Amino acid sequence: MSLSEIDRILLQRCIDGAPRAWQDFVERFLGLVIHVANHTAQSRGIELDDSVRDDLIAEVFLVLLANDRGVLRRFRRNSSLATYLTVVARRVIARRLSDLVQRNMVAVRESDLQADSQATRIEDREEVERLMQRLDPQESNIVRMYHLEGKSYHEISQVVGLSENSIGPLLSRARQKMREGA
Repeated sequence: MSLSEIDRILLQRCIDGAPRAWQDFVERFLGLVIHVANHTAQSRGIELDDSVRDDLIAEVFLVLLANDRGVLRRFRRNSSLATYLTVVARRVIARRLSDLVQRNMVAVRESDLQADSQATRIEDREEVERLMQRLDPQESNIVRMYHLEGKSYHEISQVVGLSENSIGPLLSRARQKMREGA
């Protein structure tokens, strides 16, 4: 999907700093960023409370405003603005969630603890590195990209040259090997 005329105008108004442009931008894309926050947390088995969700959403919008709206200025306009913002928001949120999980500031759902108890208990980076050594280099690389760097299946498939549909099963097998090695 390409950039719509409405979004093109709104984007340009934001970049130009037009009156009320930022408010219009936030109103248009707030729901999208909320959805990305919820989905990103859910996909990682993280339970968000309202204050953490609000902080994540604020962080995304702060990133968009930083450096004189640098992220918005770098948008190449060869996709929809919503698609671009989804990618930006997911990266910001995944990185922040990773930091919060490492500091134990968000709760991991009970069911995910049971399903992935060995992996979620690991607090020591050296232990993670030791477990990743049990994997072949490709598996280790994919685990690192997904869990530590917050990359999507699509992004990983582009880097490693595998189909997007093969990333999930490969991650599952790698997680199982890591659990067996813990």
